[in-house]
Amino acid sequence: MTVGELNALSPDDAFAAFLRCCGSRRWADGMTAARPFADVPSMTTTGDVIWSALDRADWLEAFAAHPRIGDASAQKWAAQEQAGAAAAADDVKERLAQLNRDYEARFGYIFIVCATGKSASEMLTILEGRLSNDFERELPIAAEQQRQITRLRLAKLLDR
Repeated sequence: MTVGELNALSPDDAFAAFLRCCGSRRWADGMTAARPFADVPSMTTTGDVIWSALDRADWLEAFAAHPRIGDASAQKWAAQEQAGAAAAADDVKERLAQLNRDYEARFGYIFIVCATGKSASEMLTILEGRLSNDFERELPIAAEQQRQITRLRLAKLLDR
């Protein structure tokens, strides 16, 4: 899809396309309303601006749309992003699964990391480090990871 084709979508279709990129309905609404975009950079910058204006509930809604790292049932984009976890040794997968559960119990949402290009060991190290954060420190880190994921998914939406 091109930016022009995205601009030409009906509001419902554009909303659905944006929701694939980020699970926050307010973000998808904002992106839908912000059309038409002149080009890809203006679209991604708009996405960042809208994301930064959202609140905790919107961030948590976006996080909830993600599978856990290593979840074999992940949909296409998430499975591609998490390819490093899929190829991991069983002991690393088990440790990731356990620490994912620990993270979710501690923070109330799943561990969010921009996994593209990261090995399972790298994600495990990041997860171990972030488990020591308190809630107030961790939430903005998770939100920044979501922003990065959303940027990558906008590029995928436009086949870039």
